[in-house]
Amino acid sequence: MQRRQRATSRGVRIARLIPMNVKLMPLCPCLQERVFSGISRFFGKIYDAFSAEFESCRCSSVRSMATALGVLRQQAVRRYLGSTAFAAIGINICITALFKQVYDITGDPFSIGLLGLAQFVPGLVLAIPSGYIADRFDRRRVTAGFLLLRLLSIAVLIWFTNSGSTAVSLLVLVAIGIGVADALISPSRRAILPLIVSTDDLPRVIALWTATFTSSAIIGPALAGFLYSVDPSIAYAAAGGSALLSVPLTLSIRYLPGVAPVADEGRPSVRLALQGLRFIRRSPIVLAAISLDLFAVLFGGAVALIPVVASDRLGVGDVAYGWLRAAPGVGAAAMAVVLAIRPVSRRVGPTLLVVVAVFGVGTVVFGLTRSYVVAFIALVVLSAADMVSMFIRGAIVPLATPPDQLGRVTAVEGVFIGASNELGAFESGLAARWFGVPWAIAGGGIATIVIAGAFAIGFPALRKIDRFDDVEVEVPD
Repeated sequence: MQRRQRATSRGVRIARLIPMNVKLMPLCPCLQERVFSGISRFFGKIYDAFSAEFESCRCSSVRSMATALGVLRQQAVRRYLGSTAFAAIGINICITALFKQVYDITGDPFSIGLLGLAQFVPGLVLAIPSGYIADRFDRRRVTAGFLLLRLLSIAVLIWFTNSGSTAVSLLVLVAIGIGVADALISPSRRAILPLIVSTDDLPRVIALWTATFTSSAIIGPALAGFLYSVDPSIAYAAAGGSALLSVPLTLSIRYLPGVAPVADEGRPSVRLALQGLRFIRRSPIVLAAISLDLFAVLFGGAVALIPVVASDRLGVGDVAYGWLRAAPGVGAAAMAVVLAIRPVSRRVGPTLLVVVAVFGVGTVVFGLTRSYVVAFIALVVLSAADMVSMFIRGAIVPLATPPDQLGRVTAVEGVFIGASNELGAFESGLAARWFGVPWAIAGGGIATIVIAGAFAIGFPALRKIDRFDDVEVEVPD
């Protein structure tokens, strides 16, 4: 009874907003009262339904945000994300400045491709041993140790810049050193995550990790563009300082109680080192998830040619170049926040395929436009799509992989990712020399769309994943 009275009261308040100077048919007082009572109840029901739906959505969003941020109460998670942020900011500053510097020296987009190839080759060569090292030794110490190797490479870049040298061959050697460090850092760092959080918290922490990583991809390039315009050596010094701050945070991460920091597998052997590769070959879902990223970003590697697009097609300077280089981070970070609040929970497989196709569309637009604003928006969109892909892949791989093999599987995955980034940079530079910059980028985007369709047909196991709970750990024979 009280509910009906409240609804009637609300409806009366709303009904009063209706113009009452409209001439109605003459009604008797009793019938007129019934008409207006019915109108009041009608609007009251609408008001109640709308309010209930609004409160439901608001409470759901608040609960999702609380759940996403609740994992930050864990000290290990905070230190892991902090170390990731400093390391990612440092390498983004370094790579942004390095690509710009080599293009300023040579004026040839192919030189950027050579740097990408130099970064990729160490990852390919070290894929098997780096994964075995991640599983055999304490992943925190491995990560911190090779962060120091990255720091040494940055120190060489500072010396190179201050010496006034224009020897591109030396920059290629430095890129190889960075590639070696990254090849050994990546599997160890990524394999730490399942050791510090529960399986239930893993998707949320992965979303926060991607938000941290991509926020760094905004801060790093934007800062690099500004510092590079002052002096390249200052940009490299900032990169080195950021990498150095990551080391103590990495070493201070604590694992969950009862988790062994080192896997005890007996004497080292080639068979043990190759287990990650064999596991991926036998797992259709893991193979599909990481190879889709390989082929999509291999052909859609527009980011590598941003220095050329900024200079030759858009005609902008160093600071605007830095912001254009940061545009992928803007889109990725915005999407990462969305995923932290409302992560993908249904139609996981189809969503992965769709966002890869969207990535291709954004790449085509970026390649063909001459507008700075359109280019910026295209990079934001394609990177937001790539973030969803990264989130889904980042959850599928650890959920489907036995913990004692995660380092080796992650190392092989790192080769796929490295191929899609560094080898993609080489492919983009080579294609730009043959076909010109616009169609080198746009053609890669078209190929990415075709690849998404091909994977939808060729890998039904991936396409049919509905929830992450459908992904089970595949125990090796």
